Amino acid sequence: MTSQHILVYGDERILYQINPDSKRTARIGIRVEPDGSVVVDAPPGQPNEMVHRAVQKRARWISDHVADARERYRHVQPKSYISGEQVLYLGRRYVLKVVQSDDARGMARLRGNKLEVSTRSDDVVKVRGIVRAWYQTRARSYFARQISKHSARLPWVLKPPPFRLLEMSSQWGSCSPQGQVILNPHLIKAPRDCIEYVIVHELAHLKHHDHSPEFFDLVSRYSPEWEKPKRMLDGMVEILTND
Repeated sequence: MTSQHILVYGDERILYQINPDSKRTARIGIRVEPDGSVVVDAPPGQPNEMVHRAVQKRARWISDHVADARERYRHVQPKSYISGEQVLYLGRRYVLKVVQSDDARGMARLRGNKLEVSTRSDDVVKVRGIVRAWYQTRARSYFARQISKHSARLPWVLKPPPFRLLEMSSQWGSCSPQGQVILNPHLIKAPRDCIEYVIVHELAHLKHHDHSPEFFDLVSRYSPEWEKPKRMLDGMVEILTND
């Protein structure tokens, strides 16, 4: 069971989460996610005191990486959902156009280089809801096609696994022990090769349920240049998840 704790470093108070990891037997792993959250992977049953000492030893490294993540987010302004604003879809930029309509439900559709939202009300909450619903629909359809395509070419996948959408702050995807793939709907805003990398990554977990060398060998075999889209996603996380 995860638990939250606080690292004191000078005048800073940095929240971190201890995540018991059954794959670890001794070593403690510390990572700063792209959104600035700190996760400490520790062997189950590891005394908190030992974990705290390990975190304290790397306090400066943690502080620097958290500061870098916050700086990346600093320039990202919350979306206004008004005409003229830019939106992303499959790595391309489109101009949002809000038009008055008698349809109370509202709808969104691509027209050339614009994402046109027809709605009776131009209220920000209403427009945001229509855009988010459009992204969800597009993500569900596009991801399903990509999962089917890659399942057909990966020899260990007997049939396309079930999948669902889940918004996550620091993950693009995951694969449950039962074989269900979970994908972040914000991923539909990313370039196509980034989406393909994430799907191959998660399908590889159907064979290796860890991040062992064997797992990465498998990913490299079927997505040879996976490090490039991964770096791209890491650099775009604050833009793609901006909502």
